Amino acid sequence: MKRPGKLAISIAFVVLCLIWGSTWSVIQIGLEGIPPFSGVALRFAIAAAVLLALTFLMRLRIGVSRRERVLWIVNGLLSFAVSYGVVYWSEQWVPSGLAAVLFATYPLFVAIVAHFLLPSESLTRPEAWGILAGFLGVGVIFSEDFSALGGEGVALAAAVMLLSPSAAAVASVVVKRWGYGLHPFSLTAVPMAIGAGAAGLIALLTERGRSFEWTTQSVGALLYLALAGSAVTFTLYYWLLAHMPAKRLALIAYIIPVEAVLIGALRDEPITARVIAGAVLVMAGVALAVHRGGTGAETVVEETP
Repeated sequence: MKRPGKLAISIAFVVLCLIWGSTWSVIQIGLEGIPPFSGVALRFAIAAAVLLALTFLMRLRIGVSRRERVLWIVNGLLSFAVSYGVVYWSEQWVPSGLAAVLFATYPLFVAIVAHFLLPSESLTRPEAWGILAGFLGVGVIFSEDFSALGGEGVALAAAVMLLSPSAAAVASVVVKRWGYGLHPFSLTAVPMAIGAGAAGLIALLTERGRSFEWTTQSVGALLYLALAGSAVTFTLYYWLLAHMPAKRLALIAYIIPVEAVLIGALRDEPITARVIAGAVLVMAGVALAVHRGGTGAETVVEETP
């Protein structure tokens, strides 16, 4: 596979960070009118429909191998149904900035899983120290009096929130390990449809009595999350994953929380000194966990396996 230029990779990376950094607050806006699992199902159903239509128009052949079809199921359940289902459920109580900071542990989970599944990305000593520092930061965050951040329910929801980055990390490393040669649409369109189906089933079981408010804000949030926040971003993400080390691409979780916290602050979300201190530790840990030696000038591009 021909390597893309550094400029193309850089532009894709920046666009990915800008869009995903905004989605944390947009999710909460959408939750004002649409229940969480219904929101996940609708978001990924719309995104999957768009990508599958493009796949058909581009006459792409997908699903021709058993490996590809297994990846659809793993990615659909872990990346979309579990990871996003947890995010949407948790953000009913957790401020969007705090949710983004907790998801910033994603590179730490990636580093751990990659150590076992990706031979070229085994843990180094600085990375091990980074993982320790990152989870120490999580400990500092959970020493907070969560009533100051929105009530007693925040603590439980914040703890559950950690399931999201761990599930997403497993899915990303599995795709990196076995997704070589697959088109980004294959790794997004069908898995999103599977994730939408799983979330829709959960919604049918748990949200039957909940009302929907189809306001301009809730519909606008749903469309933004489906099109920009899913169809565009995940296509870019899996394209980048084919050309960057998994732990280096995980730097997105180092940048996104900063944007998410700033946007949350503009929306008057509460933030405390202890949460900021914990976030700094998490970020420092991430910086070490993605360390691969050399200088900042080293290339981030690698051959697809």
